[in-house]
Amino acid sequence: MLVGQTAGTLLETLRSGLSNSSYNAPDKASLRKAAHSLAELCKQDEYIDEVVFEGAIEVVVPLLNAGAGGVRDQQLDEGLGATGPSMQEELDKELCFILGLLAVKPEYQTRIAQSGALTGLVRLLKEHKLTSITKPQPGSGGVARRAADAITNLAHENVEIKNMVREQDGIPPLVGLLEAMDVKVQRAACGALRTLAFKNEQNKNVIVEQGALPTLIQLLRSEDSGVHYEAVGVIGNLVHSSQHVKLRVLEEGALQPVINLLNSDCPDSQRESALLLGQFATADPDTKAKIVQRGAVPALVRMLSMPDVSLREMAAFALGRLAQNVDNQAGIVQLGGLPPLLELLESKHYNLQHNAAFALYGLAENEDNIPDLIREGALQRLEDCKEKLQASKDCVQKTINRLEQKLRPDNTAAPNLAAAKRALQSMVFLLRSNTKTVQQRAAMSLARLAPDEQLKAIFIDKRGIDVLLDMLMDPNVSHRSHREAAAALLQLTKKLDAHLPVVDQLPQQPGRAERSVYLGSEYVNNPTLADITFNVEGRKFYAHRIALLASSEAFRAMFSGGYREKDADSVDIPNISWHVFEAMMRFVYTGQLDVTPDIAFELLQASDQYLLEGLKRLCENSIAQSLTVESVMSTFEYSEQFSAPQLGRRCLLFILEMYDDVSKVYDNTKDRAFYFDCLRRMVPCLKDSLYCGAGPIWDNSALGQAAGASSGGGAMQTGTQVQVGRGLQAEGGG
Repeated sequence: MLVGQTAGTLLETLRSGLSNSSYNAPDKASLRKAAHSLAELCKQDEYIDEVVFEGAIEVVVPLLNAGAGGVRDQQLDEGLGATGPSMQEELDKELCFILGLLAVKPEYQTRIAQSGALTGLVRLLKEHKLTSITKPQPGSGGVARRAADAITNLAHENVEIKNMVREQDGIPPLVGLLEAMDVKVQRAACGALRTLAFKNEQNKNVIVEQGALPTLIQLLRSEDSGVHYEAVGVIGNLVHSSQHVKLRVLEEGALQPVINLLNSDCPDSQRESALLLGQFATADPDTKAKIVQRGAVPALVRMLSMPDVSLREMAAFALGRLAQNVDNQAGIVQLGGLPPLLELLESKHYNLQHNAAFALYGLAENEDNIPDLIREGALQRLEDCKEKLQASKDCVQKTINRLEQKLRPDNTAAPNLAAAKRALQSMVFLLRSNTKTVQQRAAMSLARLAPDEQLKAIFIDKRGIDVLLDMLMDPNVSHRSHREAAAALLQLTKKLDAHLPVVDQLPQQPGRAERSVYLGSEYVNNPTLADITFNVEGRKFYAHRIALLASSEAFRAMFSGGYREKDADSVDIPNISWHVFEAMMRFVYTGQLDVTPDIAFELLQASDQYLLEGLKRLCENSIAQSLTVESVMSTFEYSEQFSAPQLGRRCLLFILEMYDDVSKVYDNTKDRAFYFDCLRRMVPCLKDSLYCGAGPIWDNSALGQAAGASSGGGAMQTGTQVQVGRGLQAEGGG
């Protein structure tokens, strides 16, 4: 309420000026004082609505226009004893300031413009005359600056008013003010032109036609940071989405002054120049090269590490545009651009993240950058970020795809294949690095990117897999590195599995014949022709020596060696339950068995005791199918106890597949040492499987299937070659 009363009183004083066109200096002094006080009120945003409500626009605009043709004689400033602006100019300056402050609120912009304010503002711009280029001239500079500032605020994001300024011939005097000696006037003129040029093609054309470009380019070299900041902003808005203006600006010689601003002490000018260089880079291929040749990249790379987010964003934007040139791609990497771009990829700022991703996509095009990308862990960073990012997820995936294409080109033309070979060789060479981290990154990247047909040569024949396994077992590396190693090994083993030859997984047992003998399921625990009985848990189990002799070395030694069981009619079995022994004998008689989880561990122990390697494989597979995060370590210890290396291998593969969940269980001081000790003991199981060419690594699902046709009707089946699972030969006959 008090603000409204104060504003009303001040406006009444100003209204007196509208009714008296021939007021003297004291009258003007009172008007100027009232206008100044009103401007002070308008500096407070919360007071603007009350000031407008009291009729400020309807008073200030007519009073501004009433000053046309008024006396502008220089008045003696008695306090300073020097000449200064006339009282009319002081009044006009305050009136322009008021309008500029009111126009900060978008809802009042059109109302002010439609009240005729632009007429008075443009007139004041035109009245500013340049009389010296060596020193600031006294007088109307302050008025022109306030008028330009008012136009800036009125036209801000208001297309209608931008057009009105052009139609009322306001652009030419603004262009003329660029030549002012007063840097404040230059800044104000640039600010207004910058606003008028933003997304307005007609205004852009008028600004260029009025000859603004040469002066704007010279202002880029101004010693005043505010001037070159506004000047580079004007040029940026002029060239935005206007190819013809962009080419014209370059023809006028803007490139080097803009590059020089990258090293300015003004962060705002650095930001705007980086943005402008990114726009220049789209002009033509030659301009991309020239920007780099003229020294822009080192400054842009430095900006990537500056605290100001907007500086990093614009630097990444410019580098992304420059990285669309093959030679520039190598130059940016060699000048240190890769590490900070990878860091920015994990930024929480959308635009910064996206610009960094786009720049990395460009850098990945050049095969000469492949070693540097791998050395810096780019692939692991990209894979990690791909799961976290939303804004740049597609761009990151395209970068990964581009790296894959470098090693596995879709186009198999000779030049592409030669380039792919060079890229692969450069990655393999990194495995020789003396730096463990580089070795590890190279191994992980090769597991992901190398052609499948090359994996065996790299990882098995040349023992490249040792790098990943050592990394997995090292308790001193970070959890993230362990996870990355596990993911690489998981990927690698599955790829290798698809390309390893199918061979027998069971070693040939000493004395085993190539032809197998199975009596058939009907002879299991059948007294017909039985010549031996086993006493199991107080019950008799009938058996046939010929079937037992053909099944394993243990039974062969028992019944044909120097043991007492050789001539015995019955044998006691004290340490195996009936249902486990019956299952074991069913395998002996048929060569096949569906191993259920409830007896798998006991049956594994029995198969180890009686050297039934085929049955052991079935047990290993059954147990592996039932592994859990909580049971995997104890299961591995069980595999060691009963010589089941394939189960040990499957435990390690399970950990690779469920790494995050398993590691959480043992992520404490008490269990950590046990966890890594188990890993160290598991690794030889996988190594032996790989290095000995023992066949498929993962696919043991067929082990539980039938091992061939079993005999039927009680008849002995001889001379039949049977298989247990994929590529497994069952036990030979005696």
